[in-house]
Amino acid sequence: MKNLQLCPMPHQLRREDRTVNLSDDLLIVAPPALFFEAQAAQTALHEAGKTWEIVAGDGYAHTGLILRIDETLPHAQGYTLDTTGEHIVIRGRDRAAVFYGVCTLRQLLQQSVDDAVQAVYIEDHPDFPVRGVMLDVSRDRVPTMQTLYELIDLLAAWKINQLQLYMEHTFAYRAHPDVWALASPFTGEQIIALTAYCQQRHIDLVPNQNSLGHMERWLKQTAYHHLAESPEGFTPPWMPDSHHPPTTLAPLKTGSLELIESLYDELLPHFSGDLFNVGCDEPWELGRGHSENAVKARGGRVYLDYLKELHRLVSERGRTMQFWADIIINHPQLIGELPRDVVALEWGYESNHPFEAHSRAFAEAGIPFYVCPGTSSWNALAGRTSNAIGNLRNAALHGKAHGAIGYLITDWGDHGHWQPLPVSYTGFLYGAALAWGYDANHDTNIPAMLDAFAFADDAGVMGDIAYALGDVYRMVSPPNMNGNWLTYPLRMTAEQTRAMLERAAQDGGLSVDVLKPTLYDYIERIDDIIAPLVHSRMIRADADLIRAEFRLIADLMKHAARAALLWLSAGDASAHQLRDELDGLLPRQRENWLARSRRGGLEDSMRRFEILRDAYQRAHR
Repeated sequence: MKNLQLCPMPHQLRREDRTVNLSDDLLIVAPPALFFEAQAAQTALHEAGKTWEIVAGDGYAHTGLILRIDETLPHAQGYTLDTTGEHIVIRGRDRAAVFYGVCTLRQLLQQSVDDAVQAVYIEDHPDFPVRGVMLDVSRDRVPTMQTLYELIDLLAAWKINQLQLYMEHTFAYRAHPDVWALASPFTGEQIIALTAYCQQRHIDLVPNQNSLGHMERWLKQTAYHHLAESPEGFTPPWMPDSHHPPTTLAPLKTGSLELIESLYDELLPHFSGDLFNVGCDEPWELGRGHSENAVKARGGRVYLDYLKELHRLVSERGRTMQFWADIIINHPQLIGELPRDVVALEWGYESNHPFEAHSRAFAEAGIPFYVCPGTSSWNALAGRTSNAIGNLRNAALHGKAHGAIGYLITDWGDHGHWQPLPVSYTGFLYGAALAWGYDANHDTNIPAMLDAFAFADDAGVMGDIAYALGDVYRMVSPPNMNGNWLTYPLRMTAEQTRAMLERAAQDGGLSVDVLKPTLYDYIERIDDIIAPLVHSRMIRADADLIRAEFRLIADLMKHAARAALLWLSAGDASAHQLRDELDGLLPRQRENWLARSRRGGLEDSMRRFEILRDAYQRAHR
């Protein structure tokens, strides 16, 4: 056990140069209040080949493990784990802390050799009281219940204690069936079941319903179209040659607040905690439509006043309001006017995001806040490993320094949510480790941690593949692009791809002619990375699916590069050949999607490939 691995690594770990033998048929002694935690330990021991019975009380002759609550421990959620004496002893400040000790014990047991566990004494506690994950379940993937149960178990093992499911239209509101009719939404019963499952594992399932921007699925319906800030749609600043349908609810129109109130009344009773994320990020049309004159006269106060109205609704329902902080941070003079019991969610997804300055602004105003980095999985297929690492570290370092009460790892599904869930394991695992303890975990060996605690690959292959495939974007992609731009050709016309490549090359100080050979190197590098996949030995029920998912994203990435070469008149494949290749890839995308996600949203996602297929058709003619 020279290379003992734990995730997260604890704050204090004392190792003795010996191991402790684990006998058969010993007892787990725990009070009834810790029965679930005792069962978790029992399962971990069973996986290590040991059958230990659970009992309560004292004075047993054959005790192997003692679990107890010790309220004298100095840190909230803190625990100790001692394997150096006659018994293994886990003490926790509360039930959750005991559970965290059991999670660490399980990782020790996974590395046991010849019925012996490492002799260690651990004192541990988290840096951030709240350590969360937010999963996008609205664009366009809605995970199956089994997928979520498995993910919750994985996150709980890494000591995550909050989960948010980002919703726009994917809750089955009984009063609004037209909005979610094709989305395979979560029913009320399913949310109640998820809440109970999370509670057992000391995770708070927090409701998350966007309430201003990103309301396009609502506003396209006849019943709600009149509530749009710009019913005729808008031209986004990042795509001046395009026109988008309305996305933003008009905060000053009669009926808008009433709609939101009806959503809250139905959604919130299905959740047991006291937090509620009302969203309110990226209201693109605000001040450009119905509220134009009001914003000219009152500026950011139009937004602030709407937040206060939402705060009133949330408070009346006995909840604490969270909201995305991207708009209010641009009006720093108004931060101090926020209600003192809101929680600002300071988000940013590039490695150079100004978490330090923004965290300081909320801290100085006395507003509780989370830092919210991302996994960098979206718009990239395989993710952007280096960017994710920098982003996650940046948030943890400055959030901790300025007293953030939470660390929320976000995972988005922009433009069809093409990336499969395991791509996000790198960000989830590393972010969970940083949120627990920055000093002990910021320089951890991420591929090794992925192999040990995410992919369960005793061949040591999958961690390297996931890490390296997520880093291949660095060969070609300019920084701070919110994605690997060399996946964008999969949803662009030939003209759009050429224009993008020319801009990207210019941003990198290159000519397009210099870029062309790099695209061939990019394809070759992907082949090199994915080649060892056949040697993986994952001890997971979904091992074959993970291999299929990574093979497909590698093939899609290479296909995007070949499409770029075609449009630059430098490729060795014709439009006809690439169309046939794409037609072979898309059924695999459907199959992999349906293995983890519901059918609703699949057709919307797949339609995004039609732009490229149509471009091949036109070029072939």
